[in-house]
Amino acid sequence: MILSGASGMLGSAVRRALDANGIPTLQLVRRNKTAEGELQWDPNSDPAIPNPGPLEGARAAVHLSGANVSAHRWTDNYKREMIASRVDSTRRLATALAGLKQHPATLVTASAIGIYGDRGDEVLDEASRAGDGFLASLCRQWEAAAEPAEQAGIRVVHLRFGVVLGPGEGALKQMLPPFKLGLGARIGNGRQWMSWVGLKDVVAAVLFALDHPELAGPVNVTAPNPVTNAEFTRALGRQLHRPAFLFVPPVAMKLLFGQMAEEALLASARVEPTKLRNAGFHFSEPNLDQALGAALKK
Repeated sequence: MILSGASGMLGSAVRRALDANGIPTLQLVRRNKTAEGELQWDPNSDPAIPNPGPLEGARAAVHLSGANVSAHRWTDNYKREMIASRVDSTRRLATALAGLKQHPATLVTASAIGIYGDRGDEVLDEASRAGDGFLASLCRQWEAAAEPAEQAGIRVVHLRFGVVLGPGEGALKQMLPPFKLGLGARIGNGRQWMSWVGLKDVVAAVLFALDHPELAGPVNVTAPNPVTNAEFTRALGRQLHRPAFLFVPPVAMKLLFGQMAEEALLASARVEPTKLRNAGFHFSEPNLDQALGAALKK
């Protein structure tokens, strides 16, 4: 199994799950190779993998690389970094896989529900149109970048992740400091929808996509019970036994974070995991309190 992005929260969890299932991985790493089971690549170069021989005969590839969307203000430089880390890396990996004599049957690649944009109370699934704005455009380009693999006959699955709740360098870590101080606050009016998913279910969805050939194209990876920002704020406050009655005005978020606040923090996306449910996927953490409790116990 070829795996990129294995050092992040999600990639590390996927690697552990593959190991637990006895599935060996070939990890694509940017640094110099330091252990067996690693292959150096440079997704900023073309070709990204000068000697792709070790990729031959792999059953599948899982591509999880990408710069964090909500960790920084979207300066022009950071936008370029997001594009390079997501779009360019996907295109170069897809091209490398397509050029193999024995290419993998499946490429599972990360995407995001940011593709839907700000949609208010509209219920969204994989058949919904893409939205507007930089983030939606980035996600469209991200998914289109896998086209070389599709043209080579590789089954491509675009996992559109919601807000992943887990320990480590994820969205929850950014939220915790003010909440632990009793300064948890809804953002704006709090009516915008947050489509979240527990890390355990994200990992299970990756493995499920690998094993279910009927899944192809976009697949939403979100829990079946999205909540509003106000509901999320109250739930996290309950888990931490802290008050969470404050609110941050939208104008303050825009002043602090600019376009990122508008498209990632204030936008509303009420997303349903229609394809996963229709394929028989079972969510082990379908409710927000379950997912938050599991993440905070780590």
